Amino acid sequence: MALNARPPYKRRLGTSLSEINVTPFVDVMLVLLVIFMVTAPMIQSGISVNLPQAETESTPAEEGLTLTITKDKYIHIENSVINQFLLEQKLKEYFYGKEKKIVFIRADESLPYGFVMRILD
Repeated sequence: MALNARPPYKRRLGTSLSEINVTPFVDVMLVLLVIFMVTAPMIQSGISVNLPQAETESTPAEEGLTLTITKDKYIHIENSVINQFLLEQKLKEYFYGKEKKIVFIRADESLPYGFVMRILD
């Protein structure tokens, strides 16, 4: 009984399985990636143009309540200071019987996002 010394992939139906070496392909792709990463910041992002200022008529603003939150976390409805715990009650009183309930919120940019979200809730 003779032993067949051929590798297993050549034993099946007499065909050979050729393997593609992907290491050089990966090397080339990594070099291209590095080149693009280095050159991308150097590309000019646009053409500098001085655009004209637009002059339009003012559009009528919708009627609504303006809620302002200062950097000291004071809440103002129109021109009066409101305690944040009484805010919900004051809003219900203001909008009682009104069809449209629009509130414009103006908050200082230095306020923590979480504080503004608590007011929105």
